[in-house]
Amino acid sequence: MSTTVIDHETPLRVTVIVGSVREGRQGRAVTDWFLGTAAGHDGLDLDVVDLADLDLPLVMPGWGGTPSPEAVSALAEVTPRLAAADAFVVVTPEYNHSFPAALKNVIDWHHGEWQAKPVGFVSYGGLAGGVRAVEQLRLVFAELHATTVRDSVSLHGPWSGLGEDGAPRDAGVCEGAAKGMLGQLAWWGRALRTARAARPYQG
Repeated sequence: MSTTVIDHETPLRVTVIVGSVREGRQGRAVTDWFLGTAAGHDGLDLDVVDLADLDLPLVMPGWGGTPSPEAVSALAEVTPRLAAADAFVVVTPEYNHSFPAALKNVIDWHHGEWQAKPVGFVSYGGLAGGVRAVEQLRLVFAELHATTVRDSVSLHGPWSGLGEDGAPRDAGVCEGAAKGMLGQLAWWGRALRTARAARPYQG
């Protein structure tokens, strides 16, 4: 059985997904803050997928059917980037005790792209800081054979907790949480990348 040898010094490819598409959203500012924090973590190659830039239809083809031309075009933009990722970070608000429909849509359009890869979370919104959205996303990604890391980043009350530049006012606490999550994500990302190279995941 042939295996692929991976240099452990090869940067970990992390796709960061901006999960909100709502007008006036805080998601892009939160993402930009996170990217600045993640830039200080060695060995990461970050790629941002902003769902607001992705025109992915809600209507899916039946089993064995063919996606519409609009879906094919949108998938051609996003699917290779998800497939190439070693790990994911999902930036999500909390809407009505859950996560946005656009985020669930892009998740549901894919399957193997998530398998045997770690997922970390940066959440925001209200007093709960988006933690209920993350709780539900953990169940979704478990069904897709992804591994969610334990620690997450939770930004409480972003409309009052973020400065004009989009950075949290309690920067020390939030940056510490981000570094902790990234440490776990990097460990799982490298471990699972090595495992997938040695033996393809049979999900």
